[in-house]
Amino acid sequence: MTVLNELDSTCGITDDELTHRFKESIRIDNEIRKIKGLPIAGYEDETRRAYLEYPDGRREYVGE
Repeated sequence: MTVLNELDSTCGITDDELTHRFKESIRIDNEIRKIKGLPIAGYEDETRRAYLEYPDGRREYVGE
């Protein structure tokens, strides 16, 4: 038997739709941060390092 609570309810939205909405919200937030001149957090898979990317394209790696 599966027990559902309010947090489990997605109001009939599929997992794919939720994933799409989440990715869009991140993209929109990143655009807003660029307009405001704020850095955007990122991660390089190749080097396994986190960084902050500023609107001018400059990257500052975390921990350096």
